[in-house]
Amino acid sequence: MKTFATNKIKNVGIVAHGGAGKTSLTEALLYNTGYTSRLGKVDDGTTTTDYLPEEIKRKVTITSTLAPIEWKEHKLNLIDTPGYADFIGEVKGTLRVVDSILMVVCGVSGVEVQTEVIWDFAQEKQMPRIIFINKLDRENANFQKVVEELKETFGTGVVPIQIPIGAEAQFKGVVDVLRGKAYEFANGKMTEISIPTELEGQIAEYRDSLMEAAAEGDDELLMKYLEGEELTAEEIILGFKKGVKAGKVFPVLAGSALNNIGIPLLLDAIVDFLPSPAELSDKDLEKETPAALIFKTLSDPYVGKLSFFRVFTGKFTTNDSIYNANLGKEEKINNFLLVRGKNQETLNEVVAGDIAAVAKLQETLTGHTLCLKGKQVVLEGIDFPEPTLAVAISPKSRGDEDKVGNAVSRLLEEDPTLRLEKNTETKETILWGMGDLHLDIIVERMKTKFGVDVEMRTPKVPYRETIRKTVKVQGKHKKQSGGAGQYGDVWLNLEPLPDADFEFHEQIFGGAVPKNYFPAVEKGIREAMQEGVLAGYPVTNVKATLVDGSYHPVDSNEISFKIAGSLAFRKGMEQANPVLLEPIMNVEILVPEQFMGDIMGDLNSKRGRIMGMEPQGKMQLIKAQVPLAEMYRYAIDLKSITQARGSFKMQFSHYEEVPQKLAEEVIKARKEEKTE
Repeated sequence: MKTFATNKIKNVGIVAHGGAGKTSLTEALLYNTGYTSRLGKVDDGTTTTDYLPEEIKRKVTITSTLAPIEWKEHKLNLIDTPGYADFIGEVKGTLRVVDSILMVVCGVSGVEVQTEVIWDFAQEKQMPRIIFINKLDRENANFQKVVEELKETFGTGVVPIQIPIGAEAQFKGVVDVLRGKAYEFANGKMTEISIPTELEGQIAEYRDSLMEAAAEGDDELLMKYLEGEELTAEEIILGFKKGVKAGKVFPVLAGSALNNIGIPLLLDAIVDFLPSPAELSDKDLEKETPAALIFKTLSDPYVGKLSFFRVFTGKFTTNDSIYNANLGKEEKINNFLLVRGKNQETLNEVVAGDIAAVAKLQETLTGHTLCLKGKQVVLEGIDFPEPTLAVAISPKSRGDEDKVGNAVSRLLEEDPTLRLEKNTETKETILWGMGDLHLDIIVERMKTKFGVDVEMRTPKVPYRETIRKTVKVQGKHKKQSGGAGQYGDVWLNLEPLPDADFEFHEQIFGGAVPKNYFPAVEKGIREAMQEGVLAGYPVTNVKATLVDGSYHPVDSNEISFKIAGSLAFRKGMEQANPVLLEPIMNVEILVPEQFMGDIMGDLNSKRGRIMGMEPQGKMQLIKAQVPLAEMYRYAIDLKSITQARGSFKMQFSHYEEVPQKLAEEVIKARKEEKTE
């Protein structure tokens, strides 16, 4: 593919709710522009953009995929994105580097959850949008009904510029209301036909709304329109283009990706209405300092790590000394790649506004800025969502721990919505993801891509133990077996310490215990605190004071006083009303108002406490404190309650006593586990 100037490039994210037909539409766009010789199908696993084994097996898009095409002297950088909530991070990365979006809506299902979620992201950035109502050949498909739903949900800026000819199985073409022409599609060919007489009334009605929308995009046209003059097709296109660019007018088109109906007209609309990077900036982007943002990283089995980037300003050539501005390090580049699905071509240069990839960057990660050394620029990164579902992972085969570590570190490079942590208390490796489908696929990829099989389970809760009353106890260690013996004797006061983990004090009078043994006593106590007396969990919130004791001038030594301190602490724990503690999390849940009642009820059932509520635009923010034991699977519950419209984040707050009945169950389970 030749190099295109910035003003001849369109960067378009193809987005939708899962199942609306984004990937089939991408395939149809590739076919109609001559980049494939036949229409690939998701069900057959033959599409260009769903090529990963997991995508073919599950028939869902998992990762955003680049598919550049050429149409009417323009380069269209299409990015096919996932439609399931678990992969919203891929959509976020895409939205950071495209200039506009093509929203695909199913002609049967209409507006669905992810349609609204992604629309809201685009609305925040006032991104230009085109809507394509797909699957109009299906049973129960209804163009008019979906248009009304779109207007109701997204406002009057939604304006249809086409009318379908025929419905369901008889859907065979479209009327282009803008230009007053009709087209029929058969055997992959588009033929102009006469406008069906039964649609003339509807066309006149649509044309009025088109003129109104176009007039709102341009002051001069508005004056002409208000004076009652008819706008020409060229004027309507001009006004429309301005309205679309401002993120106020959203043209709606009709078609069927699977039956290849309406696709050339959609390509025309992308070229006619969606802005190039040059049109969205008041600067000459090609003459600015070179700067590019990495928006996606992929481990390719043949070329290694692939880093996808968008050049925001300037131009990069293969002779340039590329510099990572975030790390302050140079990166070596052999050549740039034009990537289309899994196919690649080499490029010598990438201009402002264009999207490409580069192989084998050593240290550069998603969200980093590439520039030229001596001309450092740091671009705004990508706002990825925090992972919210945790599983403990362990290799199925002994000795595969290193393999697991290597596989996860490679996958973490690819996916910024994954997080790994080692819990030193529970001795588990915890993997955090966006949902159960996300984590299932990650585990599957570890097996297929890196040859390591892992088991997943719910993580253990890092419980703690503490005391509820003050006691005074003695710990005495005496061992004599001929020769040098061991002798250490201490008295400790143990008392609850609500606001700190542990404090050690001494109040020894008259040298009952020599000073040089104080550290040994403290060390013995700290070691004993690693395992409490109830269920062997670490002990916290205790103050220990050394108040008395005795020593032997020959047999006393540090080890003896360490053991004595440990014995005294364990005895004291048993006498001081020990209790089990659990971590309590500060949780913030963002949900649409209609789900408030269900969310509150669910939090109550999870032993949660509502701490407050506040409106956030169309949403409500609920603040609560909830035990961690109830939160490990909350991502799944929240998705179910809010139809995937809610989100949450949490962080540790404090430890609190476990209710007695529950504590008994935890202690019993822990003892059984230790017996095994």
